[in-house]
Amino acid sequence: MIPRARHLVAAALSSALLMLPAFTGVANAAPDSRVFAVTLAKTAVDVKRVADYWQPARLKNADPATPSTAATPAPSSSPAPSSPAVEVPSPVTRATAAQPVAPVLPRKRTAATTMGKVFFRFGDKEYWCSASAIAAKNRSVVATAAHCAYDPRQAKAADYWVFVPNPGENGETPDGIYVGASVSMHEDWSGKGDYDFDYAFVTVHRGFKWVPKNGGYVMQDVGRLQDNVGGQGIELNKKPGTYSVAAWGYPAGAQPDGSHPFDGKRLKTCKQGPTRWTSAVSLDLQKGVQLLSCDFSPGASGGPWLIGYNPDRGLGSLNGVNSLTWNRDAKDWYDAVSSPYFDTTTGEIYRRAAAQTTPGKVT
Repeated sequence: MIPRARHLVAAALSSALLMLPAFTGVANAAPDSRVFAVTLAKTAVDVKRVADYWQPARLKNADPATPSTAATPAPSSSPAPSSPAVEVPSPVTRATAAQPVAPVLPRKRTAATTMGKVFFRFGDKEYWCSASAIAAKNRSVVATAAHCAYDPRQAKAADYWVFVPNPGENGETPDGIYVGASVSMHEDWSGKGDYDFDYAFVTVHRGFKWVPKNGGYVMQDVGRLQDNVGGQGIELNKKPGTYSVAAWGYPAGAQPDGSHPFDGKRLKTCKQGPTRWTSAVSLDLQKGVQLLSCDFSPGASGGPWLIGYNPDRGLGSLNGVNSLTWNRDAKDWYDAVSSPYFDTTTGEIYRRAAAQTTPGKVT
């Protein structure tokens, strides 16, 4: 298990604690760090295959007891990726990558509904996580935890990956379903499961809704994600202790005492609070950021950390995602959550996702 140091216990936001080897690599990305990009669904045929899997009945019955199992670090001699993947240089300069991104309202609304769930499979098992839509020039980017999109143990991306913003408690999809097109992450996540880089930006296809027809369902195009729900902004290189942040997500898993105070069906928030540096040696986490007084449990993985959140507009600026939950006093309840540090390298990965194009029609 993750070692108890100073009576702090860190756990992946998953259905179980992890048995993990220690690593000695340096977690800080070098200036020439590379984005690791993996294709999820490329064509309209691919989108239809994924969509058909997540028909209304399956979404309605998605198991609240199976939030994503966080990936353990990969062994030093990982197998070749089974998903089409490429390491690519950053498409922008470091100076450009470090610039903030302003939040954006939906085209026809006065408030955003960016937060939601991602549903996917690893192997033959379904999982889900939390996520949020992010403002981007392609109007089609979702931020989540990397372990909600790519498993370094298998060197493989998730299958049947979709984002559902503002989901209903019974599987309703009022703002559409968005199939993942490609996932952009840091190579140190894909290569060794380094939790300093447990974040991913997923470019998604145009959305659709299921419409009843002739006793079945057909896909109806609803347009681009950002146009429909808006997009959170981004703030990078904010030193912990200099700002407060609110965390969001759909917690569902058990607390350390075995209780289940959350059902995963409702969006929850850990209200704005201070941040500080944290680390977990066995997870290779050297530059984690911790938010105290947060009792999130599995299911909240990938949910956004927002600075300057405006409840009337539903918008703020992304500065992290839920990655690890902490039981700092080793008692019966989680009491903190942490995110990787969002720096200029994060900006490079985000801008790669924001620059991707997808087909103009998927239905």
